[in-house]
Amino acid sequence: MNISGTGVRMEQLPEIKRKEALKLFFAVAAFSAIGLGLSDAVFANYFKEAYNVTAFQRGFIELPREIPGIICVFVVSAFAFLGDVRISIISQALSAIGVLVLGLVTPPFGVMLIFLFINSAGMHIFFPLQDSICMSLQAGQSVGTGLSKMKSFGLIFTMITSVIVFFGFRSGFFTFTDRIISIFLFSVVAFCVALALLIRVDRLTRNRQPSLHIKAQLVFKKKYNLYYILSVCNGAQKQIRIVYGPWVLIELLGKRADTFAILGIAAALACIFFTRFIGWMLDKYGVKISILFQAVSFITVYIAYALLSYGFYSGGLAKAGLAVAISYLVFVLDRTTQNLTMINAVYLREIAETPADITPSLTAGFALDHIVAIVCAFIGGIVWSRFGPHYVFIFTAALSIINLIVSFKVKTGNAIEVYSRAG
Repeated sequence: MNISGTGVRMEQLPEIKRKEALKLFFAVAAFSAIGLGLSDAVFANYFKEAYNVTAFQRGFIELPREIPGIICVFVVSAFAFLGDVRISIISQALSAIGVLVLGLVTPPFGVMLIFLFINSAGMHIFFPLQDSICMSLQAGQSVGTGLSKMKSFGLIFTMITSVIVFFGFRSGFFTFTDRIISIFLFSVVAFCVALALLIRVDRLTRNRQPSLHIKAQLVFKKKYNLYYILSVCNGAQKQIRIVYGPWVLIELLGKRADTFAILGIAAALACIFFTRFIGWMLDKYGVKISILFQAVSFITVYIAYALLSYGFYSGGLAKAGLAVAISYLVFVLDRTTQNLTMINAVYLREIAETPADITPSLTAGFALDHIVAIVCAFIGGIVWSRFGPHYVFIFTAALSIINLIVSFKVKTGNAIEVYSRAG
């Protein structure tokens, strides 16, 4: 999604330079994935071990982590005259600065939130630009294939980083209790390498990026109401997946970063196959059945989480053995459901009145997603602390019934028709 409307124009770029820039950008995706794997992927354990946060505080922490997801649309628009590559350079710098301070010192809780915000701002700015730059560098080639290759390439390095995290914490080389947190400093190095590679990409593509400043737009049309509803639901489901799914293992079972590293590897492998399955399902059965599958998946996962968390919380389930193994499985399944959001984007593309509506409507959905995510993180912390963790998941499972209702209201064709019509 190119929010700023300033995609890198490579049509006239010499083939040799284009290929070199594309290879360099694949390396950017790899080092960005490493940076995230050594910081964002272990933040939940960092909050617990360095600050001993409560469930309420854990929900509150999502405020500075998710606000950048709302404002990044306007930030990218404001700096659109720089072009996507140079904005991405800034984003990597922000990611590095934020995590650098957390690595060098363990600041007071309030100060930590400030630098967490800076790091999150960098990540949220880069996420949409990454796809835009990659597609532009394809220069008329197989864009979909190229984009999937980049994501797969980054996923490989995510798995490699998970292995490093596992052995690093298991051996004691990484820890969150030392004065200097070395894992975050390694993350800084990865972000800086990505930044340096982007500077090289910028030099190769210099004068090929437009300077036109296009304002970010948010499109809300009645025809797209079902898509907006799915975006709102996704905001809640995403936040429960990111915050309270892991918190079952951290708070109730006392699991540490090495455990999450192994689960991360399993989830990444599952995502590779699950993403292909979603694509096949969209092509074979269309959006309606895919949204139905999405709804059933969410309801199943969160009912499972509710039963497990209640059992661990009440003492009805042993915190070892089969129950824990099942909780690991549910965690992995929960992580794979993040790929189901591509169904929502395909649905919007199918019902769009005009291609010009797609990006602004996706942007509107992106903003709604993050607003709801902030609210749910805050409310979830209160519910967990006062009533019990299982109620958080019962609420999310009930909310996912809305996905089910939407699936019955959707009237669309096969996803193949979407691609042919868009072409």
